[in-house]
Amino acid sequence: MVDAAAEVSGGLVPGGGVFTGLAEVTEALNSGGGGLPGLQRSVEVAAEVTGAAGAAFIEYAADSGRVVAAAGDLEWALGRPIDLIHPAVRALLQFGTRVREFPSSLIGTAGGQQLDSRGLHRVMASEVTANGTGAGVLFVSYTDADGAADEHQRAALGFLASFIALQYGLGRGLPVYTDGPAVTPAAEPFALLDREHRVRSWNPPAALLTSRPAETVLGEPWPFPLPAGDATIAHKLPSGVWIEIRTARVPGSEDLSVSFRARPEQPPDGRDLFIALTGHELRTPVTVIRGYADTLVDHWESLPEDARREAIQVVGQRARELSRLVDRLLNAVGDDGSGVESTTLLPFDLVESLGAAVEELNTDQRRHLSVDLPAVLPKTRGDRASLATVLAELVTNAGKYSPNWVQIELTAGADPQTVWFRVSDRGIGIRPEHVERAFDRFWQLETGDQRSSGGVGLGLYLVRRIVERQHGWVSLRPRRGGGTVAEVRLPRADADGPGEA
Repeated sequence: MVDAAAEVSGGLVPGGGVFTGLAEVTEALNSGGGGLPGLQRSVEVAAEVTGAAGAAFIEYAADSGRVVAAAGDLEWALGRPIDLIHPAVRALLQFGTRVREFPSSLIGTAGGQQLDSRGLHRVMASEVTANGTGAGVLFVSYTDADGAADEHQRAALGFLASFIALQYGLGRGLPVYTDGPAVTPAAEPFALLDREHRVRSWNPPAALLTSRPAETVLGEPWPFPLPAGDATIAHKLPSGVWIEIRTARVPGSEDLSVSFRARPEQPPDGRDLFIALTGHELRTPVTVIRGYADTLVDHWESLPEDARREAIQVVGQRARELSRLVDRLLNAVGDDGSGVESTTLLPFDLVESLGAAVEELNTDQRRHLSVDLPAVLPKTRGDRASLATVLAELVTNAGKYSPNWVQIELTAGADPQTVWFRVSDRGIGIRPEHVERAFDRFWQLETGDQRSSGGVGLGLYLVRRIVERQHGWVSLRPRRGGGTVAEVRLPRADADGPGEA
């Protein structure tokens, strides 16, 4: 049996609401539940017990991290990818006590700007380690830049991190992502250089990767090339292994933190599975287009004008559907998804572009879509041409899980760093434990005959892929009162730098 209250010690005396929240999670764990809902509740408790403005949990993934639970003033970060391998982040996670406190500005250039612009100037964080493996980072944010957490707040965060580690140790829906081993920053190669680029610190994974023991490297000049600025360079070791090297200046000192690792293998792309699943999806519009085209060719003279016009409209609609399917194929298996050229990420008017994207939706989608956009928003920076695909996929997904196409709402807004839009529905809703799995390739929610159309489970996968290429992020969450909210955030054109971590 899990007894969370019995673990509270060391002067930690959370309020009744905190005990209630912990009791809810504990009860779920004891009954075989937990998962993402329990993690979300734990994050909410972390904000309350530490007196923070917001709280979030970053789960380590195969080569990065993602905010999978958020509360308070950090709710905007839900779904945001985090570059855990960035040397500025690694330097914070590599050294120091288990509970660390630091100014927001230390979390990389873009990450610090995102927090500071929202009035969140101080962060306290604690790593979560389950069964000897890093699972993620629990962190809370504060609005005061010059404050400091007291011993009870630090103990509270440490306790909540241990409580989350317990949930990961039990499994039951955690980790959220199961498609690869978790990254443990402490287990990744890392070095610290002084102002003369001599090695001050060299961890065991660095020795293992390079076959250079620490005693042969410490105090010696850095043995490999160093990139300029925030760039990443590749270097081939004598063993034939290629490594990727990144650097960042350690704030408040002249030291340089260096992250380097073996160039990751390209994962299997699942092309055969994709083509097999997509076959019948391609046949439908092709069959319809061919049927109507043959009818027009063979019976043009005998068909009345309104019938010809209707047939041409159907051909056009099905051709657009076919074009979207082809785009899916190219996006899903065409490249490595590492990003788009910076020259294609240009400022554009989101309100105007959303209006144009709405016009490209089919008749049924437009009929059930309620559009409530502000007259003016700050310009965003991204790939305007892809917005129609993103909106079409989100609206299609909302209608797919909405009985009889219930009303879908499109809204938009902005904050100091991002411009966002939401597609909200009153459909059957999504279970909290599915909000991240829904972005997996080929994943589909099985809901019997409540689904109004077919699919191969690629829509949300492609939406996330497209949005993150533009330094944005996308998230799903259950909607109060029933239904689902999909939110897309893109960087403001007038913000300082891109939105990546």
